[in-house]
Amino acid sequence: MRQQTGISFFQKYLTVWVLLCMAAGILIGHFIPAVPDALGRMEISGISIPIAILIWIMIYPMMIKVDFQSVKEVGKNPKGLFVTWIVNWLVKPFTMYGFAWLFLFVIFKNFITPDLATQYLAGAVLLGAAPCTAMVFVWSTLVNGNPAYTVVQVATNDLIILIAFVPIVKFLLGVSNVSVPYGTLFVSIFLFVVIPLAGGVITRIAVTKKKGKDYLENVFVHKFDNATTVGLLLTLVIIFSSQAKVILGNPLHIVLIAVPLIVQTFVIFFIAYGACKLIRLPFEIAAPAGMIGASNFFELAVAVAIALFGTTSPAALATTVGVLTEVPVMLTLVKIANRTKGWFADGR
Repeated sequence: MRQQTGISFFQKYLTVWVLLCMAAGILIGHFIPAVPDALGRMEISGISIPIAILIWIMIYPMMIKVDFQSVKEVGKNPKGLFVTWIVNWLVKPFTMYGFAWLFLFVIFKNFITPDLATQYLAGAVLLGAAPCTAMVFVWSTLVNGNPAYTVVQVATNDLIILIAFVPIVKFLLGVSNVSVPYGTLFVSIFLFVVIPLAGGVITRIAVTKKKGKDYLENVFVHKFDNATTVGLLLTLVIIFSSQAKVILGNPLHIVLIAVPLIVQTFVIFFIAYGACKLIRLPFEIAAPAGMIGASNFFELAVAVAIALFGTTSPAALATTVGVLTEVPVMLTLVKIANRTKGWFADGR
């Protein structure tokens, strides 16, 4: 699979677009409250129809890029995959919970009420239980990671999400005394992972059969390059318009939520990156392994937060803060990885 040659204009300035969409959403929610009220009524069984459509627009293009045939190559060099799997599923969700709890309930307890802290913690848990997918291809490209190996890492993570996401989220939210019915979690996974995943696989097979794999990977997938970003930005406008009152009443909370998310990102990167160094993996595998653990599948986290708690919930707000911090933090880690390439034998 050919990776992107670099980060796109939209992706490079994603934090700027997010800030602009935050401002637009807040202004709409404050001055034209009828808009979020009307959108809020467009739902079925607690699932926002506009949000669901936008989430599909975000996730479907990602799934087309993932070559699940590459999973067959897992056995050839599994060490890096073991690092990825262990960090993503046995470490990351629990360190996210730990850091979020420490900051929200202990360090920032004078600024956040226990009820709000619980909701923010729920949003952080959803981010921690959803390792990154499509954006990893961007980060891998920027550190000259192994393209084939990155595909396998992403493909296997997408498969593990289907099995592990629900029980991990259910367990951690249960520890947080947040009541979440299994049915809602499974419906969320079905809507926002299974359906776009199936659509992506079917599309990939159909296009490859008709015009070949080279056309699929070098032409077809790039037709959707900006769809994910546009879908994300429109989703944020809707979310922030519904959150206008909360945000205007507690603007400091955006910063307070961001702190544990940023700390978590750096810690997870160095755990995975350092583990790869210890077991003598090459840089081209170590760097993407660190990136996939540090980054989040925030599109899924946002979708599930909205399905579980609603568009106006503090949990949904917390997941959107994850979007805000994602790009600048990951670009910082890209610089760190490139500057420490000499730590690895193949990086001299």
